[in-house]
Amino acid sequence: MPERPGMADSKHPAQLGKYRITAVLGEGAMGVVYKGFDPDIQRTVALKTIRQNLDADDDSPGAPASRFRNEAQAAGRLTHPGIVAVYDFGRDQHIAYIAMEYVEGRSLASYLSSKVRFTDTDIPGIMSQLLDALGHAHDNGVWHRDVKPANIIMMANGRLKVADFGIARIESTQLTQTHYMVGTPSHMAPEQFLGKPMDRRVDIYGAGVVLYQLLTGRAPFAGTTEALMYKVVNELPPPPSSVEGADRPGWFDAIIARALAKRADERYDTAEAFKQALIDGAGQAIDDTAWEKTLLMAPPRPARAPMAPSTIAPPSLGSPSTGSPPPSHWDKAQLTQAELTLAKHVGPLASVLVRRAARECSDINELYSKLAEQVSDPRARDAFLGQASLVAGSNLRTAGATRGTPSTAGSQAASGSRSAAAATTLGGPLDDAVIDKAQALLAQHVGPIAKVLARRAATGIDSRAVFFNRLAEAVSDPAARDRLLAELARLR
Repeated sequence: MPERPGMADSKHPAQLGKYRITAVLGEGAMGVVYKGFDPDIQRTVALKTIRQNLDADDDSPGAPASRFRNEAQAAGRLTHPGIVAVYDFGRDQHIAYIAMEYVEGRSLASYLSSKVRFTDTDIPGIMSQLLDALGHAHDNGVWHRDVKPANIIMMANGRLKVADFGIARIESTQLTQTHYMVGTPSHMAPEQFLGKPMDRRVDIYGAGVVLYQLLTGRAPFAGTTEALMYKVVNELPPPPSSVEGADRPGWFDAIIARALAKRADERYDTAEAFKQALIDGAGQAIDDTAWEKTLLMAPPRPARAPMAPSTIAPPSLGSPSTGSPPPSHWDKAQLTQAELTLAKHVGPLASVLVRRAARECSDINELYSKLAEQVSDPRARDAFLGQASLVAGSNLRTAGATRGTPSTAGSQAASGSRSAAAATTLGGPLDDAVIDKAQALLAQHVGPIAKVLARRAATGIDSRAVFFNRLAEAVSDPAARDRLLAELARLR
């Protein structure tokens, strides 16, 4: 990324901690990335920061500050030549920052968007390095969960590095919660959409999508978020050898089919197994730096206009990546809160969806109801409505739905869980009799605390669906949670 030297601009600090800032590398919704210098060991670093107006003490899953700390902790435990190294985490002038390895290169996404065609020899080499890096992360209990070309930095010396562990999962910790849908929709595995338990094989799937893009120049599935969800869960992509213009050997097809299997237990169990399949398919040892020649012939990156000075706009809203400012009749703080609440369920698309809905809605209740339509998984949708009701201070339901009417047709197929779908389409009043019966069922799983949880879950709502899903969140075991939802669905 082009540098903007000169730090006379008062909007940027001259120093963070011990690091002297020498240039601005990039600016986005979350914060600014600086080029810096560590005087103690005389090396150049990249300093990734989070904007001061984002709550640095918000540890809720999906919150910007939580993801920021998660990146430092996840990447910080990894030491591998194929992973961007994290050196330090700190705060200065109310700015949180991560000091990390400064890498000269371009993202794989940049090369793909420039229509660079990698050869049949290049591709196994690129994948070999990627899978080696992921294998190291997995061996250390870290699952990246957002493997995509934009997070793969290609250097001119034929090496690559994996970056951005902001939504990584660290095994045996709760830095991120598995039932939140996070990631980039076009690269997410079916279990990420369905809210099912996940493990390192979500990265095997993500790497499979990257392989498909290298082979064909496009992702295996495309469309709106809703269309992507359906296709990823239910459809098979066309084999790479059949894609018009791809002209790839047929042996890649079987590898793609296994890497992109709908069921995690049908994919390669490890990154090493995935790599071995590529070696076997190629029929020879892999030269994992051969693609250096391809990069040398690639078109240069287009020149960018000088970057605008940093602002203190709310996250994503009003940033260069999201277009025009938010509608003037809305308080920016309200839209920021809506974006953060929705982002826990749909990821980075939240900023676009909130902006679009805000132009069509006139009050906060209508806004949250319309946003709920964008959360396709029924349980996630009602969890969103439950969170939204606390923000809006009123009872919410999906726009266009009435009591006793399912809010989304075909939700059972989308959720993969009949019990969850049944619970989220219930109508009827939420009265004391239902609350008492639900409390008794919950007590079988959590004990006497069920009384407190039930009363708290019922506060401020009249929707059985939201109430039942709030109760289910108290049960950590997925199978037990589904049983509880099925029992709750039968209450009358």
